Amino acid sequence: MKEIFLLKLGEIVLKGANKRQFESKLRQNVRRRMKPYGNFDVYLMQSTLYVEPMDEMCDVDGAWEACRSIFGVVSLCRCRPCEKNTDAIFDAIENYLGDDLDCAKSFKVESKRSDKRFPLNSIQLSQEIGGRLAEAHPDVMVDVHHPEYTVYVEVRDLSAYVHGPAEPGAGGLPTGVGGRAMVLLSGGIDSPVAAYMIAKRGVEIEAVHFFSYPYTSQLAKDKVIELARLVTRYSGRMTLNIVSFTEIQEAIRDNCPEEFFTLIMRRFMMEISQRIAKQHGCGALITGENLGQVASQTMEAMTVTGAVVDIPIFMPLVGMDKEEIVTIARKIGTLDTSILPYEDCCTVFTPKHPKTKPTLGQVIAAEEKLDRQALIAKALETVEKITVKYHDEPGL
Repeated sequence: MKEIFLLKLGEIVLKGANKRQFESKLRQNVRRRMKPYGNFDVYLMQSTLYVEPMDEMCDVDGAWEACRSIFGVVSLCRCRPCEKNTDAIFDAIENYLGDDLDCAKSFKVESKRSDKRFPLNSIQLSQEIGGRLAEAHPDVMVDVHHPEYTVYVEVRDLSAYVHGPAEPGAGGLPTGVGGRAMVLLSGGIDSPVAAYMIAKRGVEIEAVHFFSYPYTSQLAKDKVIELARLVTRYSGRMTLNIVSFTEIQEAIRDNCPEEFFTLIMRRFMMEISQRIAKQHGCGALITGENLGQVASQTMEAMTVTGAVVDIPIFMPLVGMDKEEIVTIARKIGTLDTSILPYEDCCTVFTPKHPKTKPTLGQVIAAEEKLDRQALIAKALETVEKITVKYHDEPGL
């Protein structure tokens, strides 16, 4: 019989009366993610999603890689289904896992019997299959405590399934169960990681980026588009809203005290992002801010910049060390793109001595020469919307 995938659900199983809603959303997400790889049947039984290729044209390896990045799946395995009898189970293990067993120094069999009509219980099944395998592979030692390789047998409603060790899934909750939010996506390390972490909680992600041509280049813009594409491996497709920010930054430079440049710039970013977020039905903003990392990320500075919005601001990295953030960036594949040396609008007109403990009154006074609403309205007229999908060609 053909190889299929078993996707095990994580915290969804704890959702009580809402469990079916979460399961349904996950099933929809998996079906959508399988479409580029061919005709797959996706069905749910006993808190497990089955992903089954329906013809030989399916790209099984591509589908497997996609399943590893789907939120809501805690672990997954490639397995071989077979009839529910010990002879068929032993034959399936020999054909499917025999080479792996021969490469191991020791093994054990671990069984799970969900179908209670099966005549052997889990321990008896493990003993029966383990004994046969020991005879078939005399050079591989049986070690039930610390085996180098474990053979898994699951007797379920439709079939028995044999597989090797499962791999960890993406975890979290299915995309779409947690509402929508808008991430302020820069070209740095932090914001793509922040987007990933909130998406992991079931939130659909949209993005906004501030582009200051000619102070920032087309390469800097392409870098952000590529970062958005890499995040969609986990979050699913998103709309990237690119806002022309040059005029606002020049107005700040010409009319405001230098020590407040970054704070005022970020206040514009937050207000514009909120306007776009509400247009997209987003209920929150996401930032990559990390407490104390830079001058604009002190508690006082974040209070001032957040004062211009009336929706929640999610800061999933706020208490993390930089190395922790870098580790996640490396894991999700955004780090190498984030560290490319293309300028970002946040580095334009950077003050030599930024204000680190501002009050709201000081900042409002510092920006009083600006026509905030006119500048914001003009910036919103420049928004370029780009739909980004993981299967797009890489931007860099």
